[in-house]
Amino acid sequence: CRFEYLLQQRGNGRGRRVTMSVALNELKDYVGWESGGQARAESTVLLHVTHSNLQARMFEIRLDRHMSVGTVKEKLRTHTGTGSVFAHLTLLDENQQVVADLCDDSLMLGYFSPLDGYTLHITDLDPHSLSAGGGLEDVNLVKKYEISEEDYLKREDNFRAWKEAKKREDPSWSFAKEIKERQDAQRKKADPSFVPEPWKEVETSEESYKELAERIKVGDRCEVTLGGKRGEVRYVGKIPAIAAGWWVGVQYDEPVGKARERG
Repeated sequence: CRFEYLLQQRGNGRGRRVTMSVALNELKDYVGWESGGQARAESTVLLHVTHSNLQARMFEIRLDRHMSVGTVKEKLRTHTGTGSVFAHLTLLDENQQVVADLCDDSLMLGYFSPLDGYTLHITDLDPHSLSAGGGLEDVNLVKKYEISEEDYLKREDNFRAWKEAKKREDPSWSFAKEIKERQDAQRKKADPSFVPEPWKEVETSEESYKELAERIKVGDRCEVTLGGKRGEVRYVGKIPAIAAGWWVGVQYDEPVGKARERG
């Protein structure tokens, strides 16, 4: 991926090699290309965010260059849990080299000339921070509620009983069909002239989309075609409780979608 050019020096006829990472620059331009899927103002900058206590890396957080450092800290508090009083921000370039320490909360973010793809690293100075020691990431630290099979079946409103009742009403019932009927009803309510498409049975093969899914790895960056939303692949595999086949779970960079967890 590297191209070498031999430049001839005048006078002594000796040559020197200058190595230029042309392919690398082309790749950077491709990755940073604005797809237009999400409108943005001229003053908007997309910055990655890392945290001293968190393993997770947040990608392309939208910030405005006119925001003060104090406002940026408050916005990032909703993503990391670190209060603005205890957050020290460091701006890093694409090579993770320090550009500046954002020590003055009154200065505008644009004062430090951030570019798309730069990183804001948060150093949590709170000795009692909830994020310390895996407090916000290690699920093993969370006490889980457990219920026995017998107690679960005693509940009249459990999922199994609801599913069996649906099957008795309509032997062809499926969760996907239920969702489509509800969506069609909502559209019909908004537009009385709407005519829903007939229900089509979903793929029932346990190995459907396997070849496509095997090319995708957890941690891959991706862009969802509908809406141009970008995110990180968090799961690849089967989900028998939903439907047959292989699934890919994506966590969006922004808090959008039906499952609005931490962005």
